[in-house]
Amino acid sequence: MAEPPQPVVKGDQDEALHLSEKERQVILDCFNNIDYELHLSVDKHSKTLISYNIELLLNYCLRFYDRQFITRSQVNKGILEKFERLPDDYFQSGMPRTHGLPTVKYCAENIHLSANYLGDLIKKETGKSAREHIQLKLMDIAKERIFDTSKSISEIAYELGFKHPQHFSRMFRNETGYAPNQYRSLN
Repeated sequence: MAEPPQPVVKGDQDEALHLSEKERQVILDCFNNIDYELHLSVDKHSKTLISYNIELLLNYCLRFYDRQFITRSQVNKGILEKFERLPDDYFQSGMPRTHGLPTVKYCAENIHLSANYLGDLIKKETGKSAREHIQLKLMDIAKERIFDTSKSISEIAYELGFKHPQHFSRMFRNETGYAPNQYRSLN
């Protein structure tokens, strides 16, 4: 049987499915079993066995995919550190005024991963989604900027990338329990 195609990686090998030699053999065995069934004469068991082997292959892939987040924790730590710095850099750059709020896609592209892979990695490592992390960072920065009384709440909202100050106020209230002006006056 021909070798299965190698994964296409979006600019970084960190996103490939990392397999030990034993795991690679398990995957190849699944492909070989499927190939074997496809080349036999069709009987009443063919579809069942092919389906079973495809399901087995997919289950192994899920197992190995989840496992790599544990076994590659040192590599993941570096990715997490990059991810944690991205929103800070983004907000300091002035990009929010022109590009809006930072997204998981923006962060993933800057780390050279797909948004789905980054989201899975962040969720597995922290228990929170990448989007939640970005929003928490956004609110931390917003809380700091609220104290700059030389700027209106609307100005702060636009600086942070909100198109509508009302959206900022609603999100701020949901996160803190206070409207931005109330929070400013409390502190």
